[in-house]
Amino acid sequence: MKLSADILKDFPSLHAMDMRAYLDSAASSLTPKPALEAMDDYYSNFRANVHRGMYATSAKATERYEAVREVAAKFLNASADEIVFTSGTTDALNLLASSLGRMFGPGDEVVLTEMEHHADLVPWQEAAKRHGFALKFIPMRPDFTLDMDAARALITPKTKAVSVVHASNALGTVNPVKGLAVLAHAVGAVIILDAAQSAAHMKLDVRELDCDFLAFSAHKTYGPTGVGALYGKKALLEKLEPSRYGGDMIREVKLGSSTWNEPPWKFEAGTPNIAGVIGFGAALGYLMDIGMENVEAHDRELTAYALKKLSAVPGVRLIGPIAANFHDRENSRAKRIGVISFVVEGAHPHDLATLLDREGVAVRGGHHCAMPLMSKLGIAGTTRASFGIYNEEKDVDALVDALLKAKAVLKI
Repeated sequence: MKLSADILKDFPSLHAMDMRAYLDSAASSLTPKPALEAMDDYYSNFRANVHRGMYATSAKATERYEAVREVAAKFLNASADEIVFTSGTTDALNLLASSLGRMFGPGDEVVLTEMEHHADLVPWQEAAKRHGFALKFIPMRPDFTLDMDAARALITPKTKAVSVVHASNALGTVNPVKGLAVLAHAVGAVIILDAAQSAAHMKLDVRELDCDFLAFSAHKTYGPTGVGALYGKKALLEKLEPSRYGGDMIREVKLGSSTWNEPPWKFEAGTPNIAGVIGFGAALGYLMDIGMENVEAHDRELTAYALKKLSAVPGVRLIGPIAANFHDRENSRAKRIGVISFVVEGAHPHDLATLLDREGVAVRGGHHCAMPLMSKLGIAGTTRASFGIYNEEKDVDALVDALLKAKAVLKI
């Protein structure tokens, strides 16, 4: 499904950047005018701090800021009091590893996957060292999907949390998280979803997924950098202790002790990124106006086109599921998104990305913050092309053309 050509007009940086194709949305998507205008409106017309000001401008800022919880909740099919603002997915996952981790100890286990981004892996490594619990990892099958038989064996009554990437930033794989949620809940564990990649490519419904926590970032969903959201079931947020202190997360302070505000505010220490949150809300509203079902269809069709074109380039090996739209009985969504990693025989990913840049095509080259995954695959890294709602088939054609020219330069 082709999205409206008017969408391209909404992204001024597309026209300001001197390039043929921007294919690095998995790192950071571009930002549309409504989000830019919302942030400018805040700075120009009601620039004040939130929550504590006893004057009209502060009240307006607070109203606009808090309204974004409703927007984010609608985006996820959650309740506003289940939305915690963070600085991004990494911050949210650190919060969970810190706050949940202190509840676990020797004899307990946390289950991750071999696909995890460092932002999910490293906080749990540190929490495990601090509190003495063990980490286990669901392996990946040769087709770049999770081994669910292994997951069933790994998730046991010792498991306290299952923390998994919903869609891999290095492979494009969409994991069967509904099935993992069933396994986790059957043993009394919580399930955490890193939705940094999936949020921009598909409709997320936390009730349908039955996840306990879900984290995603604004800068990958067409919003500004430095802001994101953590969804948590209300009953679980009430049980968690905060990991940062000061500001509006406090209810009362005495010299010898303090008490905390209600969730979600008890997890939001200090002055927040007010403009960023407002821009985040505008970006999510923009996506919902387009319709996430339309975003998903566009992503699926463009990915299928790209997989076909790249597969025809001599020397290119795709690193990820090769089908654009095949399904899993435990998760009705397609098993991949528009994040395509590949290697070219005889070319280092960094060299290839540099040569593609000379042709005006922006991609990412490297390990994509998934070094253990690359080690398992026996490669130094990959070249990654990732799509946004502003990409078209001509961008894929530009990538293929640039690849052929790079191969000629490298004589491979």
